[in-house]
Amino acid sequence: MRKRVTVKTSKVIIVLVALCFCAILAKLSYVVLSNKVDGVNLKEKSASITTVKKTLHASRGSIYDINGDELAQTVNAYKVIAYLSEKRTVDETDPQHVVDKEYTAKMLAPILGMDEADLLGRLKKDAYQVELGSKGKNITELVKSQIVSLDLPGIDFITSTQRYYGMASLASYIIGYAKENENGEIVGELGIEKYYNEILAGTNGSKEYQKYTSGNYQIPNTPSIINEAKDGSNIYLTIDSSIQLIAEKAVAKIAEYKTDWSVVTVMNAKTGAIVASATSPTYDPNDTNTIKNYMNPLVSYQFEPGSVMKIFSFASAIESGIYDGAKTYQSGSIDVADVTIRDSNQVGWGTISYDTGFAYSSNVAATKLALELGVPKLTSYYEALGFGSLTGIELANEVAGEIDFNYLSELASASFGQGISVTPIQMLEALSMLTNKGTTIKPYVVDKIVNNKGEIVEQGKRTEVNKVYSEETAKKMQTLMHNMVYEGLSTIWRPKNVKILGKTGTAQIASPSGGYLKGDYDYIMSFSGVFPDENPEYIMYVAEKGLHGTVRNLADAVTKAIEEIASYAKITNSASDTDTSKIVEVENYISHEVKESTDKINALKIKPIIIGDGKYVINQFPLNYSKVLVDSKLFILTNSKNFIMPDMTNWSMNEVKTFCELINLPCTFNGYGYVLTQSIQSSSVIDINTPLVIELKSN
Repeated sequence: MRKRVTVKTSKVIIVLVALCFCAILAKLSYVVLSNKVDGVNLKEKSASITTVKKTLHASRGSIYDINGDELAQTVNAYKVIAYLSEKRTVDETDPQHVVDKEYTAKMLAPILGMDEADLLGRLKKDAYQVELGSKGKNITELVKSQIVSLDLPGIDFITSTQRYYGMASLASYIIGYAKENENGEIVGELGIEKYYNEILAGTNGSKEYQKYTSGNYQIPNTPSIINEAKDGSNIYLTIDSSIQLIAEKAVAKIAEYKTDWSVVTVMNAKTGAIVASATSPTYDPNDTNTIKNYMNPLVSYQFEPGSVMKIFSFASAIESGIYDGAKTYQSGSIDVADVTIRDSNQVGWGTISYDTGFAYSSNVAATKLALELGVPKLTSYYEALGFGSLTGIELANEVAGEIDFNYLSELASASFGQGISVTPIQMLEALSMLTNKGTTIKPYVVDKIVNNKGEIVEQGKRTEVNKVYSEETAKKMQTLMHNMVYEGLSTIWRPKNVKILGKTGTAQIASPSGGYLKGDYDYIMSFSGVFPDENPEYIMYVAEKGLHGTVRNLADAVTKAIEEIASYAKITNSASDTDTSKIVEVENYISHEVKESTDKINALKIKPIIIGDGKYVINQFPLNYSKVLVDSKLFILTNSKNFIMPDMTNWSMNEVKTFCELINLPCTFNGYGYVLTQSIQSSSVIDINTPLVIELKSN
């Protein structure tokens, strides 16, 4: 049996513990009741400490084309400021203010593209510091380095970020633009930048920490709470910059004939990927002041398409079993209810077959087939093709158009594209049935989205929408469209190096007061092209409003574009054609010597337009890394204001505008087309206070 052990606590220990407890209690009471502890005022100390929550900004993702060429990125931008106060200078051997204002203005003006007198006026203000106006804001790293190299006292920079579009106006309505809002955040406002704003922007993080109110930094040895920012994803478009460049050139040529608007879009015939889409007017997303219209014609314009719709009314008749291409009818005119429908030449071509009727774009043939189909059937086919509905392409502000028709006269008009409205993107979706065995496929413009970890989180792909027609019907329509180009009434739609399937359209423009406008140019002309004719790879849709020219002018621009795309894609009829079009990339020539730059430009088979007789290049257009076609003009601005007027004969309007904008020369235009005469004689010295007047004439 164990003995019980008794532990006795010493009275001395008990007393010591009690004393310690009392001492701690006394110290706590003193801390609570006293303003100071060990000479430190606790209340003041507490008041001097604050908790700060700082935003950790996510980096906005970039936008690339299908080949990985960067189209949009976030870069450092700089604002130029000038310190004018002499008080900033402590050591006269190291001045920190603008000392020689005349010299400073003279050196900065050509780099910033500013008027020297205006710049000098800003530098002579009675102020501690000044900004240098809009031309001194958002300058690039390159321009900053040029200014830094001048070593001008008193000139400094404020750093920020901005969205930069390296290829300027290329595919501007597809890419869109983003700019800084009032909270300092870059926000997309058009195109892909807007549609995918959240994905591109990423998610901001935060850092929470303590600091003294009188300081700017975290208190040493204090903890912080950090939520890391998640950078935005990168977006790769289906746009091929080389084909886009060709489309841009085509739409610019169309615009030379003074149009309200025009659009040229090219789609992969098998997948639905949009490889190019150019519009006029266009804009430079680096300068939002150039935007004249915030709607993208590809998805936001709806209009009566004209005879291009015969592709679908004829196909619907074939699919329904009522079409006999060899059957004949009397062309010219047909009465429907209280309306007389006429062929385009008003008198027709006598008795012809329905196959010939398509080749000749006969309204009477389309009307007869539509009347046999009836309203419900033609409506259901149009709806199945996607007309009257959104395609769902990844672009903001898409509209649905309207295909509501009920009466026989409306049915007749709908068969040849009047009285209904469509969008270019709907036309492309509907046309895809030709190259996909009667099934429509969805157009898309995003190839892939890659997150900040390099993972593909979204992949664009071919998406079938509706099986509208049989393969046999699609093949029959291919034959009819081939015959329209090669056996029809006109030869102007035949490219030289590739065979195509095609259909034209001309529609009157509806008047706001009812009926149709009657002016000479109140038409919307369009063209649907599929190429090559065997095993097609591309579908092109072109539309323009108000062309002050002829159908031939439109055909010249379109067929030239098809030839160049065929050469680039190596789908020409013969191997010898593949070198007819070359695309080269422009280098950066700014800050380089003019002679050296000119040699490099000539080696690329580009035509340099040298502006001024200076030794160094201070600006250029197109910008570096832009892709251009051989024989294009490249404008080089030198560090001299001794400007000599070039011979502008046969220059395009855009080329003249580029020249004038680079030297701030006022310019006005009369007519349309290419330069016929110029008010300032070639080889003469240019006075930038004397406006240039250009007379244009179509070729």
